Amino acid sequence: MSNLLNFIDKVAVITGAGRGLGREYAMLLASRGASVVVNDLCANDHSSSDATKLVKQIEHSGGKAIADHNSVEDGQKIVQTAIDKFGRIDILINNAGILRDKSILKMTDDDWDQIYRVHLRGSFVTTRAAWTHFRDQSYGRVIMTSSPSGIYGNFGQANYSAAKLGLLSLARTLAIEGEKYNIKCNTIVPVAATRMTEDIFPDEMKDRFNPKYVAPMVGYLCHETCPVNGEAFEAAAGYFGQYRWQRSKGKVFEKPEQVSIEDIDKSWNELTDWKESTNPNSMQDHMMTLFDQIATNDN
Repeated sequence: MSNLLNFIDKVAVITGAGRGLGREYAMLLASRGASVVVNDLCANDHSSSDATKLVKQIEHSGGKAIADHNSVEDGQKIVQTAIDKFGRIDILINNAGILRDKSILKMTDDDWDQIYRVHLRGSFVTTRAAWTHFRDQSYGRVIMTSSPSGIYGNFGQANYSAAKLGLLSLARTLAIEGEKYNIKCNTIVPVAATRMTEDIFPDEMKDRFNPKYVAPMVGYLCHETCPVNGEAFEAAAGYFGQYRWQRSKGKVFEKPEQVSIEDIDKSWNELTDWKESTNPNSMQDHMMTLFDQIATNDN
């Protein structure tokens, strides 16, 4: 294991890890030496839960793991499981998720709130609970889980897509706040055939989009040698790539007080021309680009 990127002496908490993507993350990190908290909600018989079964499998393979059955809405309890069992937490993978797909007029308040509470609030609560430990030890790695639906939108997923884009923004902000404490927070955008997405993939494509093909990117983003912070990466069926924001050059009007709706209409092609686009990577980059454009025009 000395020649591999390992996680010896590291403790990882993975939410929603009983099956699917989370299961693959847990197995990979455990195989590289991490002690893993396998979180998966279970209200009834914990002894036969998916999390308990996975822990047994990890232990049978010589790894270290413990099952946790708390809801991500009680994220502090999940983190406390890591502290009580292993004495620390180094990695948090916010993976737990549910779907409540309906078009906007059919979507109830509860449909919206359930998605928000599990995806966005659950990730916030659990990360906040881990943050104190990360800060005190000057080390932490956090993964948020977004989705193509969060980036592009998708019919019938107003609740889900809003939460998933919110997680991307949450990660970018936490990356800024955590940088001085050596806490890095990145986002994974997985495309995989799981219980949540089984209706999307034709049967002949499900094997190609096995969740285990996402795990290597997540493992790297969790590793202490990974240099990036606040970035988003897609992983799907052997494809790995990075997302970034793009901004058209646009147009600066000389006299903003005189700009009309008609001026916007007449200048539309120029406003939306991407030939001289920029790729600001932070609020500072964005504001400097804006200031430079305005100053250049004024001169």
